[in-house]
Amino acid sequence: MPENAQPNIIYFFVDNLGLGELGCYGGGILRGADTARIDRFASEGTRLTNFAPEAQCTPSRSALLTGRYSVRSGTYTIPVPGMAVGGLVAWERTTAEILSEAGFETMILGKWHLGDSEGRWPTDHGFHSWYGVPRSYDEALWSQDPWYDPARDPVSYVLEGSSGSGVRQVEQLTVEVRREIDCEYQKRAFEFIRRSAESGKPFFLYYCHSMLHFPMLPREEFAGITGKGDFADCLIQMDHDFGELLDLLEELGIADNTIVVFFGDNGPEETLPWRGTAGIFEGSYFTGMEGSLRTPCIFRWPNRIPSSRMSNEIVHITDMFTTTLKWCGCEVPADRVIDGIDQGLFLTGEQEKSNRDGFPFWLKDQLYGVKWCDWKAVLVRQKYMWDAAEILPTPHLYNLVIDPQERENVAAHHTWVFSHVGRILVDYVKSTFLEPLIPSGAPLEFIPGGADHS
Repeated sequence: MPENAQPNIIYFFVDNLGLGELGCYGGGILRGADTARIDRFASEGTRLTNFAPEAQCTPSRSALLTGRYSVRSGTYTIPVPGMAVGGLVAWERTTAEILSEAGFETMILGKWHLGDSEGRWPTDHGFHSWYGVPRSYDEALWSQDPWYDPARDPVSYVLEGSSGSGVRQVEQLTVEVRREIDCEYQKRAFEFIRRSAESGKPFFLYYCHSMLHFPMLPREEFAGITGKGDFADCLIQMDHDFGELLDLLEELGIADNTIVVFFGDNGPEETLPWRGTAGIFEGSYFTGMEGSLRTPCIFRWPNRIPSSRMSNEIVHITDMFTTTLKWCGCEVPADRVIDGIDQGLFLTGEQEKSNRDGFPFWLKDQLYGVKWCDWKAVLVRQKYMWDAAEILPTPHLYNLVIDPQERENVAAHHTWVFSHVGRILVDYVKSTFLEPLIPSGAPLEFIPGGADHS
């Protein structure tokens, strides 16, 4: 690939992917399923063990696409149908918008979860086309609920849309539609990649696979394949689908010019019987535990990103925005606060250390704590999704190397760590004076005061 050529970008974004699910992260056969294709992919690229999403689906998707902590965008929690109008305001700039303006073909497949009204669809935010669900796959269970009445209650639909043409309902999201939906995602993904390759235009494919979000229901060809239940069968199914995507890139001769990132949106599924695992860490999504704040993340870019490399350096999901734009030769917006840090030199192996040493983390708009290197300062304690949150009278401190399950508060012995924690918090607080936070449910046309940093 010429040095100045624009690469293709594929985000293969997996729902509720705990750190302990894949073979290359210590899971695989321990979870009842050999994830052979993903494991092979990991050997061809760089595997991160300290990649930090946000704690829920909506916040992570917002942070990924805007490069901004979701608390800045008013997108810090998943929307509840009928309770509030929300999502990204028109002022926000997404990866898709910037790449589209740079000549990229852009497509999203799967869950959006960043607004379900006019002006807030993905096709309003830089994606040329979309097929998927506006919110969440558990809505497939509505129609099986004996108390549910579609004539009275909301109906969840699979939607499709294209820029300039609006969004239309395709079919109701039922259990059977949910079971087969990844087949339609794959069909459309392959058509999009083939079409883009034939045109010679670079592309950005935001491929939000439906696994491992409940209800996990394997397709017929995978049902019972492991003998270990639906979860393991679905893990094999996801591995298969990802492998076929990689095969297509080889078939078309574009693998070397395509950056593929396999990663998750938050920690493991908590709902039985589809409960996931965070491996050596503790906790579920919707918490501030380390199990919530780490998910697998693997980068492959042949001849640019080193193969067979593993790193425990911190990379935050907002960094994806800045790094991707830089790799594609695009400018990062200078008229707003951007939290994402360019990790290009770290990921290409030109430096061993990440450009980030920590980050604050929230649940909704409540600050839960700060991570710095191998340390974690915790202000609010909550182990699992359904547990009550405990606001601590003084911060707890954990060393994540010697205490990965956050059992022993060692704050009294290592008070020097709080100087680094304080620096990260002060930097964040200063930024909120430069640009006020967008409130949750802000109207589409809302612009934060003082947002022009030029």
